[in-house]
Amino acid sequence: MTAELVRGQNHPLDRTRLEIRIAAGGPVVAGATLADEAGGIPGVEAVAHPGAPRRTGIEVPRQAAAEHRIAVDLDALPAAVHRVSVLLALPVGVGGPAAFGAAAAPFVSVTGLDGTGIASYTLTDLGAETAVVALELYRRQGAWKVRAVGQGYAGGLAALFQDQGLPQAAELASDVQEAVRRGQARSVPAPAAGTGTRTGTDAAPDTGPAPEAASAAGPVDYRHPKRRTPSPRPQPDHPATAAPGAAGAPPAPQGAPTGPVAGDAAGRTMEERLYNQVWGMFEDLARTVAAYRSAMDFAQSRLAKELDAVNADPRNRVGAAADAARAAAHDKHARLAAQAREVLDRDLAQLTAEAEVVEPALPPALAAWSSPVWQGYRAAEEYPTAVRLGDLRLPECPDLRIPMLVRLPMDRGLWIDSGRPEVSGSAGAHDDGFADVFGPDGLDGGQDADGFPDAAGMRRRAVDTAVSLAARLLAAHPAGELTVQVVDPAGAAAAALAPLRETGALREPPAAGAQGVTAVLGELTRRVDLVQMAIRNQAADALPPDLDTAEQLLIVHDFPHGFDDRAVNQLRYLADEGPSAGVHLMMVADRAEAREYGPLLDPLWRSLLRITPVPDAYLADPWVGHAWTYEPSRVPEGSRVLRQVLGSLAEARRARGHSRTRER
Repeated sequence: MTAELVRGQNHPLDRTRLEIRIAAGGPVVAGATLADEAGGIPGVEAVAHPGAPRRTGIEVPRQAAAEHRIAVDLDALPAAVHRVSVLLALPVGVGGPAAFGAAAAPFVSVTGLDGTGIASYTLTDLGAETAVVALELYRRQGAWKVRAVGQGYAGGLAALFQDQGLPQAAELASDVQEAVRRGQARSVPAPAAGTGTRTGTDAAPDTGPAPEAASAAGPVDYRHPKRRTPSPRPQPDHPATAAPGAAGAPPAPQGAPTGPVAGDAAGRTMEERLYNQVWGMFEDLARTVAAYRSAMDFAQSRLAKELDAVNADPRNRVGAAADAARAAAHDKHARLAAQAREVLDRDLAQLTAEAEVVEPALPPALAAWSSPVWQGYRAAEEYPTAVRLGDLRLPECPDLRIPMLVRLPMDRGLWIDSGRPEVSGSAGAHDDGFADVFGPDGLDGGQDADGFPDAAGMRRRAVDTAVSLAARLLAAHPAGELTVQVVDPAGAAAAALAPLRETGALREPPAAGAQGVTAVLGELTRRVDLVQMAIRNQAADALPPDLDTAEQLLIVHDFPHGFDDRAVNQLRYLADEGPSAGVHLMMVADRAEAREYGPLLDPLWRSLLRITPVPDAYLADPWVGHAWTYEPSRVPEGSRVLRQVLGSLAEARRARGHSRTRER
């Protein structure tokens, strides 16, 4: 997982051949300095810049652009080099913002050559700076690490080089800017579509895009590092002979960039490429919104500083000059906010267009219940890459939803929280699209003062979510390779479980009462013990013949009612050890009702992935910590798609059983 660094934080590097990827809100110049153990730079020969892009062990781009890739081979660096500082600077005379604070915050990531993320850093709180040391790679006791620096210089490259100890700082800074201007003069516009050369984002080479792509008004490409650029599709001689229903976007107009394509990511299969593409869209949206929020924070802090400056002198607080200064400060804030919103809207439009192409192409395991792909569902022959648990969105773009995908087999269980959402933690969950998702008549039971379902409605919504997720997991697995069991001590979920029971998805009736709970938990605990012993001793053939070798999904309803201390300990054991032995837990529970157990259950809650039956903003991404609103994946009102899918699975299980009987 990529480590999201803050200023001053470091992170170890597990490889020596790296790529440093840079995305900014406008054209920037990228370079690097090679310093010794004491931080000294011997001379201009230790600086990689557009005029001298290649130094031993490192190569930087030759032009100014909104995106860069710097190749680094730490093993190839001279032995005297102990520190590599990555520099960013604004070019002079080629357009773009006058200071870093006037554009979206630059984003820098360190990846492997295959695009695997290692560490990333968003350079926030930049103002009048025109050059910045973004991060540094340094050697300590024979091991390399990366540190987020974020040191800016209002005096530009000359001030930066001078601070690095270069006596020829001004001359070198001038040489760098002159090399950038020469590179811009040599660049040519992107060719028109139809010439056999890629256009738009696909046409941009690593050495730098054309001037149109580098201008401040051009689109910022926030594509995930694992995205791959598709090869150009051959065009038919006559458009009328093109095959109907061909995948991908329609042909772009003359001179326009190509549209998004489903499967535009790395992977061995189309399903894996789509999974990686969705994951890339999630990261793209996280970074885009982070840049917008950073720009808005800067605009607000700048406004506050300018207003404080006006009010600092009591003699100048009133009068026409003071009013004009305040008005100018507010106008500047409005311009910065408008620029930030313009960039955000542009990037959201790109992501929305990509989502509109990707969503219809998703296979059943990754598709929403409303997708037409479910109408032609057939039982899976192989295990899928992942399964969809719901959707994620951010308040800046409530209409753009990113599928929440979880890899299979799951390495942790699910906890469907049947308790009332915390109003403070989910502010806006009801107002921001709640009725659009569930409808005014879609709330089982009544509503409380905040507009959420009451206690009975939340419990019913939670068990419906459990049934929907269980059906999706069954549909994702090959027929007969997932067994679902239910523990329902009081029998309160009988109505909601009807689709599973009536289609034969449940091989046994839900376990009720204390005896039923004890029997099911004891059987699954024994299964985990046996499988783990067989794995440790490499004796899979020694498993009992009556042991069900299929994956197991246990739905626990209405916890903790009907569970004694021994049953609680068995649940904790299954949550911790079950996934490694093919036993997965799905708990429908209200944590408040289990408060009497105290801290005993804290490890249980932490080991499970919390899912809510109503939209709630409680999930945080690992890069910038956005609070994402989760929406469960619901079957459309009045649709019979869930029963149709379960019915198809039942037929596939029967056919598979007949074939096995014939083989025997």
